[in-house]
Amino acid sequence: MEWERLLARPTRTVADIEATVDTIFNAVRKQGDAAIAAYTEQFDGVVLTDFVVSEKEIATASTLVSEALKSAIKLAKKNIESFHRAQRTPKVEVTTATGVQCWQEKRPIQKVGLYIPGGTAPLFSTILMLAIPATIAGCREIVLCTPPDKEGGVHPAILYTAQLCGITKVVKVGGIQAIAGLTFGTESIPGVYKIFGPGNQYVTVAKQLATKYRVAIDMPAGPSELLVMADDTADAAFVASDLLSQAEHGTDSQVILVTTSKTLLLAVEKEIQGQLPSLPRKAIAEQAIANSKLIFVSDDSKAVALINAYGPEHYILCVANEDYYLERTENAGSVFVGNYTPESAGDYASGTNHTLPTNGYAKQYSGVNLDSFMKSMTFQKISEEGIREIGPAIALMAEAEGLEAHKNAVTLRLDKLNQREENQ
Repeated sequence: MEWERLLARPTRTVADIEATVDTIFNAVRKQGDAAIAAYTEQFDGVVLTDFVVSEKEIATASTLVSEALKSAIKLAKKNIESFHRAQRTPKVEVTTATGVQCWQEKRPIQKVGLYIPGGTAPLFSTILMLAIPATIAGCREIVLCTPPDKEGGVHPAILYTAQLCGITKVVKVGGIQAIAGLTFGTESIPGVYKIFGPGNQYVTVAKQLATKYRVAIDMPAGPSELLVMADDTADAAFVASDLLSQAEHGTDSQVILVTTSKTLLLAVEKEIQGQLPSLPRKAIAEQAIANSKLIFVSDDSKAVALINAYGPEHYILCVANEDYYLERTENAGSVFVGNYTPESAGDYASGTNHTLPTNGYAKQYSGVNLDSFMKSMTFQKISEEGIREIGPAIALMAEAEGLEAHKNAVTLRLDKLNQREENQ
């Protein structure tokens, strides 16, 4: 219980937010774009009559992104494509018994929705993380929703990256209303089969409630979080910079340092105070730091147990005995090993995906990967010899469960084969 209290996330419960989400969902389901427009005016402070981004807007956006940033985005795109293409798996074929052939193939989810936050930070990098595997998987329809700014536009880097990734449907809608639109479909927003993307606590709850309406989601992905495990071999300035890099995401973010060194703990605390004032998002980071912890533990085994109990979204490991920790890591969204592996690398350009489970869901969920955009389908084909081989066992098992029609589906076939054999 002490750890549970110590490691509590600064998040509101689903019950706190669910009533708001339900109200908006019901309005969007009944009123479509009219409800979307009303909530966009209420929450985003802008009146829109057309939510779909035009080709002209996309073309203009490309001219507003610097060549240096375009090159950086293309580098990240190349690395992310390489890592996700490598995740393709071949068809699995097995002859389980004589005349019984079973195989598994993967098929893309036809319609997917990508939610791209654009509030306090336009996360164009998330487009790379979601659109690239969706495209590699072969998803037929990819819809991107992102909130408009106060002028009713979308950040140029978001539009440039969407165009670079081949997305043709970009909708200027954010928050709960965007998730509702993707769930039910409106005049402007196509309904989809699965919704991807991070967001604030309201978006997270909206995604969870979307599953009530037969729409799948990638995972519960809410406010960002980072846990750093470090000892005396870590660079205190690096550790502080990593903690602050996540703290600046939002006021409800959480960062935690776990260390076996009191010397390092004090050095990191001093570095945080030194680096914080120069950050443009200092006010946000300060509030997140208030939700955060610097924790001293006496030995490695206690540290491992604490880390697995927390199940961090991002986990940075800077220790001398890194193999000890890696072998015992059970719950983490993505792991960053060594002094020169900042969490920022995974956020942007190393190639791994940054859409990860938060709030302890790393105990049950994987981060987004190529399989997230695909379904595994099984097939089987049984010959006459095969049904003779396994048919009696099937019939016996069905009879034991009291399912006579199941038994008959087998025995009728076996009887026909036996009759044919007798007549020959």
